[in-house]
Amino acid sequence: MYEVIQIVHSYWAYLVVLVLALATFNAIIKTLGKKPFGPQDFRISLFTLIVSHLQLLIGLVLYFVSPYFNAFSEVGMKGVMQDSTLRLYLVEHPLTMIISIVLITVGYSKHKKKLASNKKFRTIAIFYALALLLMLSRIPWNAWF
Repeated sequence: MYEVIQIVHSYWAYLVVLVLALATFNAIIKTLGKKPFGPQDFRISLFTLIVSHLQLLIGLVLYFVSPYFNAFSEVGMKGVMQDSTLRLYLVEHPLTMIISIVLITVGYSKHKKKLASNKKFRTIAIFYALALLLMLSRIPWNAWF
């Protein structure tokens, strides 16, 4: 079961990063171009929200079925923090990804309350760009390709 969930989580991550980058660059370009906020822009930002939340759910399941999770009981928190691989998979990656998804959620929620197109795009651009940067900073690149 672990291997299947890990494969799904890994491949879904490509989609998350791609869609998040698309939504971020769409918002930045349309902010700079002073374009109107249309239904397609709404769909892009909503799809990004949905895809990232599904990734979070898959990741949470993976976290608790992972063989790394047993390290907490075997070596304790101190041992986990001293081992860079365990620290990445058990602390840094999950925490950073949760913060990223919170940023996506907050950005999406805030943009709906704005009336002007430029403010909608600016809100999405800021929150989604921060989320993208955080995600890219904590992806385990050696295991990703």
